[in-house]
Amino acid sequence: MDVTLEAKMIKIPKQEYTAQFKEQAVKRVAEVGSIGRVAEELGLVEQTLRNWVKAAQAGKLNPAGAKAITPEQMELSRLRAENARLRMECAILKKATAYFAKDAR
Repeated sequence: MDVTLEAKMIKIPKQEYTAQFKEQAVKRVAEVGSIGRVAEELGLVEQTLRNWVKAAQAGKLNPAGAKAITPEQMELSRLRAENARLRMECAILKKATAYFAKDAR
């Protein structure tokens, strides 16, 4: 199986963030002035943070009907995403090792 095809097959779980974390991230963007810099500081994807900033400007960052996410749920979500990413990296490295070991013979 092709490495890129296998990488596409692994689904990385969606991370969930608390309302408080989102609000603090948006405030940090206002302080720093750079979405890219804040995203890097917080370990976020720039587009995610950009979406939060746009939602905050529209007054829809934390809708009233949204379910509350506990810090434990947020951490669990982050760990699941990291675990999936590491599994994908491991699979790619195994394929690369086998490929280069075959070339060495």
